[in-house]
Amino acid sequence: MIRRETIKEVHARETARFIAANPQSQAHGERSHSWFQGVPFHWMLDWPSPFPVVAASAQGATLTSIDGQIFEDFCLGDTASMFGHSPPPLAAALEEQARQGLSYMLPTAKGAELGDMLTGMFGLPHWQVTTTASEANRAVIRWCRGLTGRSKVLIFNGCYHGAVDDVFVDLRDGIAVNRPSLIGQVQDLLPTTVAIEFNDVVALGAALRGRDIACVLAEPVMTNIGMVRDAPGYLETLRRLCSETGTLLVFDETHTISSGYGGHSNTHGPMPDIMVIGKSIGGGVPCAVYGFTSKIAERMEALNRSRPPGHSGIGTTLSANALAISAMHAMLGQVITRDAYAHMLAMAERLVAGLRQIIDRHTLDWHVTNVGARVEFVCSAKQPGNGSEARAAMDHELEGTVHLYLSNRGILLAPFHNMMLLSPATQPRQVDRLLQAFDSCVGELLEAKA
Repeated sequence: MIRRETIKEVHARETARFIAANPQSQAHGERSHSWFQGVPFHWMLDWPSPFPVVAASAQGATLTSIDGQIFEDFCLGDTASMFGHSPPPLAAALEEQARQGLSYMLPTAKGAELGDMLTGMFGLPHWQVTTTASEANRAVIRWCRGLTGRSKVLIFNGCYHGAVDDVFVDLRDGIAVNRPSLIGQVQDLLPTTVAIEFNDVVALGAALRGRDIACVLAEPVMTNIGMVRDAPGYLETLRRLCSETGTLLVFDETHTISSGYGGHSNTHGPMPDIMVIGKSIGGGVPCAVYGFTSKIAERMEALNRSRPPGHSGIGTTLSANALAISAMHAMLGQVITRDAYAHMLAMAERLVAGLRQIIDRHTLDWHVTNVGARVEFVCSAKQPGNGSEARAAMDHELEGTVHLYLSNRGILLAPFHNMMLLSPATQPRQVDRLLQAFDSCVGELLEAKA
């Protein structure tokens, strides 16, 4: 319905507008010669704009650039600040801890309280802390292989579990391949990583009944290749088949913590054997956790007793440092509350309803889906049921133009896909401003119909 010529015209116009509105951000990148490609880390260039906006500050659900532009922030650090930028309890806890030492390599009284908080919120009795969710997923894969004596892991096509080599396998035309984008990959992952499509019960059963897979590593809802919802009953079947075949079920809830208090597992079920949570749990301070059942803890203790002393390959010096513990203690104790979720989910409902009204009014063959406070629109009539369908539905040129248009009107979406997050600090006026800009964008793109 939208002409390619129109997309190119709007994109060219919006690019010029972006450059004119952000001269200091552009100059910042040009003079940052010491940083490779002008940024401290390469994914900062993944925004669909000529150069990234340079942040000056952020508070709540608002971000200010060095050019003085104020953005309604629906990216929120790509989940890291999903509960708002610098909530006061977090800022106070960090200031206090900074005066008391940042890393001891020793447990603390606050850490003991945090463990009980994690159990109370997520329902699993045992926990460990890492620095990132990537590190947590790597540790969990090692534990699962050690506990089961099996070498294989099963992942879903199009998944993302951080910078973990084992998960970089794709299905292309139904054939498993090492993901070509993985820089410097020398090991063939195919002998030890099994990839199937999400929601494929037949493939899942066939893979697990071989009883050679240590764990299934999955998001309860896929979120990083667009959003792929679980088909009715699929997660329950996954849970049952894992239990029947001695396969450990690991849910990476780094993103799906948006579903509700306690994450997707506690909000909708089923419960995994092991759960990983990163990013938002520390409010943006680098930290992550993984929790597990008492049965898993017993097996881990037995495995530790059976191995010789020395480096386990799990954990780093900064894992569970005092600053991260204090950050999570403040977040779980005062920020990530049931009341916070009630507000977030209400704002998500407002956004979803508004987006659907706009799409219907313009008779677009697009759809909107959400996982609690995580919302996404997809420029396709059919809601994807697996990674291949989600990948095929992507329209990078169109989506990039929409992102750029919204950015020029003070609306910041996540750079990856069309994801929008609602925080406890997000206000109705901010949602309405996003909807107004989205409506205007769609209208302009449809001015010249085919």
